[in-house]
Amino acid sequence: MRKKSDTSKRYTAKFKRDAVALALSSDKTVTEVSRDLGVSPEGLRGWVKQPRSIRARGLPGL
Repeated sequence: MRKKSDTSKRYTAKFKRDAVALALSSDKTVTEVSRDLGVSPEGLRGWVKQPRSIRARGLPGL
């Protein structure tokens, strides 16, 4: 059995910030935006739910 870190994708902080900005400014749903970007809807929702102060500093991993 593989560890999650072996199979999960890693995204740059810039990609995550841009994805969150797109999700927040788009008329599309988070699910639609995530499909367009090729990320999981749950992952994008998690990035969006992180406090703005954490996203701005890029912590942790964003």
